[in-house]
Amino acid sequence: MPVHPTPPFNAPAARRLREALGMAPGHVAYGLRAQYGLNVGPDLVVAWERGARAPDSREITALAGVLWCSPGELFGAPTTLREHRMSRGLAAQDLARRLGMVLGAYQRMEDEGRWRGNERQTAALAEALALGPREFMTVTGRDDELAELLRSAVMTRWQAYVRPTTKLLPLPRQRIEDVLQQLHTDYQSRMVSTLSWGGGDSGDGAAGREYLDVILGHFWQLARN
Repeated sequence: MPVHPTPPFNAPAARRLREALGMAPGHVAYGLRAQYGLNVGPDLVVAWERGARAPDSREITALAGVLWCSPGELFGAPTTLREHRMSRGLAAQDLARRLGMVLGAYQRMEDEGRWRGNERQTAALAEALALGPREFMTVTGRDDELAELLRSAVMTRWQAYVRPTTKLLPLPRQRIEDVLQQLHTDYQSRMVSTLSWGGGDSGDGAAGREYLDVILGHFWQLARN
């Protein structure tokens, strides 16, 4: 079985939520023992709230129950697919069911940090976890793959890369077509300018390479607009 890293824990939030309920650390510890069977004492609760210790995923879920909040309220900013799922309070099997996937297949993607779902599953995942397109790409480990597609699109025929780009991220096809066309136009104009003013960079395509190096930034700027 893979060993999962401890999810990011928002220690100040845990303390604020406890105090808002008028509970002492001992009350929280009692709830964790009585309701969830966890061997947790008041000192450990205090250590969590000070950031000296971090609860594991099971303890976070139980703590959320005792504090009458969602697990997401006890997380710091999630950065992985697993952390986003947990922050929404979803069990892996529940999310897999919503996506129409076998649990084992989904779990492998989560463990590896690489998303390989189809276009429908991609859209369903983004909706279930409330992920924006840019956040979705980072969480599912697809930034490098998208960048490679974009470089190929601007250097050749952008139309050929509409479908694979659409399959990769949850954006409307028309939006992707518009962005790829604009990226292609911008890149080609830089290359033409380089050739026209060859003396500036000796015609070695430096302007084009600089554009390709930061093509993800250009893509998201155009997609946002």
